[in-house]
Amino acid sequence: MAQRHSKRFREASKLVNRAQLHEPSTALALLKQVPAAKFDETVEVHIRLGVDPKQADQQVRGTVVLPHGTGKPVRVLVFAKGDKVKEAQDAGADHAGLEEFVEKIQGGWLEFDVAVATPDVMNVVGRLGRVLGPRGLMPNPKAGTVTFDVGRAVKEVKAGKIEYRVDRFGILHVPLGKASFSTDALLENFATLVHAVVRSKPAASKGQYLRSISLTSTMGPGVRVDPAKTEGRSAAAV
Repeated sequence: MAQRHSKRFREASKLVNRAQLHEPSTALALLKQVPAAKFDETVEVHIRLGVDPKQADQQVRGTVVLPHGTGKPVRVLVFAKGDKVKEAQDAGADHAGLEEFVEKIQGGWLEFDVAVATPDVMNVVGRLGRVLGPRGLMPNPKAGTVTFDVGRAVKEVKAGKIEYRVDRFGILHVPLGKASFSTDALLENFATLVHAVVRSKPAASKGQYLRSISLTSTMGPGVRVDPAKTEGRSAAAV
């Protein structure tokens, strides 16, 4: 059965040539020209990499602070005890504590977007692995969310720090901001992200690393970006 799209989507698709490759700035400007939905859509980038995710030495994962954030309020939970609880609260954490939040989560509570933990409480937080792990909410040293410097971690997350991780098909799916952002703000976020991804290139990855790039909004069509015109420009922009 053929997929049916809304009238707004069909009108937006008329403005986008799916076969054409664009420079990042042109692609973002084009996205902002398509008919808007009734809400502030999220602008996303999808990057197919020249890696084999099945190989341990070709995993691509990291964090980056987008200079203009994602436009989405982020609720932060910090697992900590003692003075670290107050440090987290002073930095802007929405929730901070230990046993009481472990019990709440075991009871089904999940009203947070990012979890941070100090290393000395991970033996307690580990009990939540089956709940938080599949949802991508488990604190992780590689993501900078297991640290004694909880104040800095909270401030970075609130400022727009995001995690990127290649999926099993070798593709990254990352939010860049909101459609209401200016083209320049989205372009700066895009450049910062791509620069971080390029720096994360595994040594075992051979051949072309940035295979394909597509920019899209929540309800809009994808706009293809020319990878050959992306890497150098993005590195120069940050």
